[in-house]
Amino acid sequence: MSDGLFDEGLFGAETEDRAGERLAENAPLAVRMRPRSLDEVLGQDHLLGAGAPLRRLVEGAAPASILLYGPPGTGKTTLANLVSRATGRRFVALSALSSGVKEVRAVIEEARRRLGRSGEATVLFIDEVHRFSKTQQDALLGAVEDRTVLLVAATTENPYFSVVAPLLSRSLVLQLRSLEEDDVRELVRRAVTEQRGLAGALELDDDALEHLVALAGGDARRALTALEAAAESAGSTGSGRIDLGTVEATVNRAAVLYDRGGDQHYDVVSAFIKSIRGSDVDAALHYLARMVEAGEDPRFIARRLVVHASEDVGMADPTALQAAVAASQAVQFIGMPEGRLALAQATIHLATAPKSNAVIMAIDAAMSDVRAGKSGTVPAHLRDGHYAGAKKLGNAKGYRYPHDRSEGVLEQQYPPDELVGTDYYEPTGRGAERVLGERVPKLRGIVRGGGSE
Repeated sequence: MSDGLFDEGLFGAETEDRAGERLAENAPLAVRMRPRSLDEVLGQDHLLGAGAPLRRLVEGAAPASILLYGPPGTGKTTLANLVSRATGRRFVALSALSSGVKEVRAVIEEARRRLGRSGEATVLFIDEVHRFSKTQQDALLGAVEDRTVLLVAATTENPYFSVVAPLLSRSLVLQLRSLEEDDVRELVRRAVTEQRGLAGALELDDDALEHLVALAGGDARRALTALEAAAESAGSTGSGRIDLGTVEATVNRAAVLYDRGGDQHYDVVSAFIKSIRGSDVDAALHYLARMVEAGEDPRFIARRLVVHASEDVGMADPTALQAAVAASQAVQFIGMPEGRLALAQATIHLATAPKSNAVIMAIDAAMSDVRAGKSGTVPAHLRDGHYAGAKKLGNAKGYRYPHDRSEGVLEQQYPPDELVGTDYYEPTGRGAERVLGERVPKLRGIVRGGGSE
């Protein structure tokens, strides 16, 4: 008995194939141009080449559930469909955005009935699986374990962070890559000429093609969506060609490749900081622009600048921290979009400043010793001597006041006994630390009794 959800008579007397054809006629260009075979798939040779894991699965290797991980527009849904067709399995798709445990269990129960009744296996495709809660993901485990369903899950986020470990261990994780420019170029050309695309009704100028490729940013769906919009615009004016002006007028700018909640967020921020650390001011400004254009919280950007002013520049340019803090305050004071100027100024300052990691190395080394138990007792002459009874305990007795000396420094033990002679701060020879590299050893010599006072 059918429950309606999987009723093969859903379209009445009309066959599913014909219904699908009619739906496809009105489908977006990106849907119509989905590859119909593995050989039409572009940009994923590492998964689909001879002997590659996905190719082996489709061509009859032992069935395995898979997690497809990659940026938008790289073909995750398409590959799931192709796996289903190539293996002769029924295909059911759910989106984690609109489905819950109830829907998952209904699919699994129907898959179990079909498997027992006719031996027909089911491919369950779950898009945006990272949006499922732990409970929802756990609901899949039994059916994946006993192969009631062959799970093909798609995610734009790193599955090692967003998918529960038991499901990961039962699945083959395959990472898809953004399309190369040549792949996007080939896809757009197909869409212009093929019958299921624009069927050659319009010509596409070379500079318009290159602009579409640039707009795509490796995302096939974005390229085809932009092409379709440009084609509609050209068609409405009776023009027989899509030129650069049409594309530019239709698509004002590329959607920024940045996901504030996912991998792109962490990848872009990481690239931003590493570009500053590497003194590549232009790359740093590029990643800053991507974050600003994507609507990233400017306070988050400012906080990263403040952190790395100390971590990557430090005492090689003590004004770097001042610049970063000032940028943070400016952003809070004036807001965006003008705040981008202060963020850019601080980014330029940090990227072009001499670099030193001596600050973070020093504090981390000191903290490592503390965690290892090297705390020791504060020397008596350094203890607080202001409260009643402190003198009787010997606190502050024998303390020598540095300002009594012309140099403002004198011989005296400051660390606990077990840390005497330990060096944490090691100045580099870069920027302002070049001077400190000479001064710090002299100070240590006086304080530890190895130099003149």
